[in-house]
Amino acid sequence: MLLEYLLRVHANVSFIGRHEVAQISFELQTRQQTTLTPRLQQSVKLLQMSTLDFSREVAEAIANNPFLEEQEDSSATADAIASTPDSEHERASLQPASSSRDEQEPMPATQHIEADAPSGYSGDYPVSRNADSSDPDVGQWARSETSFKESLLADACAYKLSERDYTLAQYIIEALDDDGYLRIPFSDLADASQFSPPPQDSEWEIVLHLVQQIGTPGLGARNLSECLTLQLNALPEDTAGRALALRIVTGHLDRLGRCDYPGLARVLDCASQDLQQACALIRSLDPRPGGRYSAVDPSCYVVPDVIVRKVGKAWVAIGNDSAIPQARLNTAYAQVFKETRYNGRSLMAQALQEARWLMRSLEQRSTTIQRVAQAIVARQQTFFDYGEIALRPLMLSEIADELGLHESTVSRATSNKYLASPRGIYEFKHFFSRELATSSGGTCSAVAVRALIQEMIEEENPKAPLSDVTLASKLAREGVVVARRTVSKYRAQIKYPSAELRRAP
Repeated sequence: MLLEYLLRVHANVSFIGRHEVAQISFELQTRQQTTLTPRLQQSVKLLQMSTLDFSREVAEAIANNPFLEEQEDSSATADAIASTPDSEHERASLQPASSSRDEQEPMPATQHIEADAPSGYSGDYPVSRNADSSDPDVGQWARSETSFKESLLADACAYKLSERDYTLAQYIIEALDDDGYLRIPFSDLADASQFSPPPQDSEWEIVLHLVQQIGTPGLGARNLSECLTLQLNALPEDTAGRALALRIVTGHLDRLGRCDYPGLARVLDCASQDLQQACALIRSLDPRPGGRYSAVDPSCYVVPDVIVRKVGKAWVAIGNDSAIPQARLNTAYAQVFKETRYNGRSLMAQALQEARWLMRSLEQRSTTIQRVAQAIVARQQTFFDYGEIALRPLMLSEIADELGLHESTVSRATSNKYLASPRGIYEFKHFFSRELATSSGGTCSAVAVRALIQEMIEEENPKAPLSDVTLASKLAREGVVVARRTVSKYRAQIKYPSAELRRAP
């Protein structure tokens, strides 16, 4: 009995010991984690926004915060602009905005962000023409886009059609898809009860034939074969290869899609030269005739953040302040708030603090974009003088090291940001291109190599186009060593087909 009791006690002690070990097996761990403050989160959010999104964000902040107000043009400035000749106005509008900011005074720097003189080019944004009107008129910059359906309906009105035929034409035109095809059967175009008597398929065919004649050739086709046939029929009868091309698109389009040229020559019983001529004619046709009428989405308009101009012998970047809304702190409200004492003061204090944070973020965003743009322009001077072929390889880390910024900050400052120059409007990221080695030991940018390939293709003999192997050999003679598959990739990026498809008849 004593032995059994001792064994039970030992078992209990062992259990308790194991339990105690389980209790003290938990470990304490420490780790570091970076957490952005609300102010830094706001700065990062504003920096990576495009100009259009940034403008909406600032406008929303002005509408919701009583301590913020939009900076309006003074009447004196408006009168000065109105009395300035056009040429002088253009020169004055492109001058860099001056700043009277004092680095030693923290608060005045956040009062407002405005240019002492208008900075001209505002992209497609409206600019205020009347000092008495604070809201810009969309009609100053918006324009109407005409779709191919509207164009067809307008052309149909020129024909003497009965009310019934015009209604049928309306149903057909409205049923066309974005490519210009009619992919809906006649029975599904309209409810038969809307017509008396209901239209027959033959009646639909007659009206469809009219629609196909009044628009761009190919519109209103029900399949690719009919689309290409309509375009070929619209060509003059003496067009070289037209008859053979009609035979191909009406009965042997599948063979052409497989590039089965020997089979086509055998089935059509024609010479290889005539077949090549007919195939080249077919490739020149438009398989999506409705695409050329696609309306441009106004939201895709680009508003440049900076303007590049030549000052002396150097290109410089000038901030486009007129493209964004100008905001400032309402000092009158801030002073009234300072002198009041009431229970809701904490809410107003938070709104005032948010207004000050926003003003500092606006200034910081403008300064960062301006610095990054100027650093890019300073390194790409030859691009603005000679074009794509002179673009230097550039990395985000180079700009970050030069400006003392983090690489992620530079990445945000270049995303969805654009600059306007005499050579066109470019995204900031266009100037960052990886480097390729040259036989001389130097480097060149991938953009420059694409420009060289494009130049070689444009100067080639159309009857003997350059293959990718030949292009790689020519680039090697120029000192640029690239593989054939790299040439093929760059050729596809600049939207040039292969040598066989570029060959002229």
